[in-house]
Amino acid sequence: MKHRAAMLILLGFWLCLGAVPAEPRAERMNILVLYADDWRHGTLGCAGHPVVKTPRLDALAKQGVRFTHNCVTTSICGVSRASLYTGQWMSRHGGRGFALWQTPWEQTYPGLLRANGYHLGHIGKWHNRPFPKDRFDFAAVYHGRHWYEDGESSDGKIHVTKRNERDALRFLNERPSDKPFALTVCFFATHAEDGHKDQFLPQPESMGLYEDIDIPVPANATQESWENLPGFFDEDNEGRNRWRWRFDTPEKYQRMMKNYYRLATEVDTACGVILDELEKQGVLENTLVIFTTDNGYYHGEHGLADKWYPHQESIRVPLIIRDPRMLDGARGRTNSAFTLSVDLAPTILSATGIAVPEGMQGRNIGDLYLNTPAARHSPPWRTEFFYEHPTLRDKGFIPASEALVRKDFKYIYWPEDNIEQLFDLVNDPMEENDLADDPRHVDKLAEMRRRFKELKGAAE
Repeated sequence: MKHRAAMLILLGFWLCLGAVPAEPRAERMNILVLYADDWRHGTLGCAGHPVVKTPRLDALAKQGVRFTHNCVTTSICGVSRASLYTGQWMSRHGGRGFALWQTPWEQTYPGLLRANGYHLGHIGKWHNRPFPKDRFDFAAVYHGRHWYEDGESSDGKIHVTKRNERDALRFLNERPSDKPFALTVCFFATHAEDGHKDQFLPQPESMGLYEDIDIPVPANATQESWENLPGFFDEDNEGRNRWRWRFDTPEKYQRMMKNYYRLATEVDTACGVILDELEKQGVLENTLVIFTTDNGYYHGEHGLADKWYPHQESIRVPLIIRDPRMLDGARGRTNSAFTLSVDLAPTILSATGIAVPEGMQGRNIGDLYLNTPAARHSPPWRTEFFYEHPTLRDKGFIPASEALVRKDFKYIYWPEDNIEQLFDLVNDPMEENDLADDPRHVDKLAEMRRRFKELKGAAE
């Protein structure tokens, strides 16, 4: 009885301070990051998409919070993944392409989780070579193809999404029961198989999906929109090159987009299988689940394919968070705050009670949905952010781009040609009418130029 009374007094002391003592080691929150590829913000049924079916992710959104203005700070596979793990802008972590970033491993969320007793797993795409296998307890790393030879399958082959699913189940079934786990499942879909003439290769059982639907073509998937881009965008630009691979005829557009959406629905199904396994094991209610993607994707807008540039189609990506700590009243809602790829690392660490390194530049997204003293007294959330992308190969292939992004206006800077652009996103959400040379917006341009320089400096 004396021991119980002492514990109650200690708990009261902690609560008076607005804090909660650390949970026992075995009870710490598990982490599951479901990380898809080349999947922009609206490619979800729950986001109102008129075609694609994502019932399992829609259900996840009903159990958590969906963030409608989540963005990446760099829209490309390798750099975006470096920002995910480090919680830093490219300017700080230094991973400007597909090599391993410069930030010490001990200051990344996977490194810190494992150092604090987590059973750590990575499945699927890595894209920051070389893969540090010795830093994980479980790893199955692969990407680049939609189909693989497979000795375990009856027909000798397996689709990459089914392989992602199978490896995730293997991790969950083989993990030690006396340790919390952290698993990142990096799906290759919906990324194209760039070297294949068909680009998007779904599983045979998916081919009936969307078969009788006419996929809407974006209003600015036009030659005129392509010609609206700065003059250095020419036919050698890689975004234009990939547009020819996928979208340069109406028939090709329909075929490619239907297969793209089939890949998305397959990822949705795999996410559901993984979540069902968590529920079967009785650990779903002690697991932070995050679904997001590494970058957005042009569906022909501006006469482009793929990503890289600062247009909304390229930088806005889905984010769903299901957090066991959420109150019932917070579940099933949307949140329009500017959340970023750099926020996920500090969010994960904060949820597990691990101190966030000073070098991490993101913020704990939990402050937006948790009704705790810390959340209620957190600083005002950001209303703008700095976007950056390096030159790849040369300016003619993928030129560098930077931007200051707000909900009402966007300032884009193309550093290699010293070209500025200004877009009114309220009245021109497709970013077709450049106002940089409009005398009526000279003050807005000057103000955003100044703020852009400040945020660029802060990203370093």
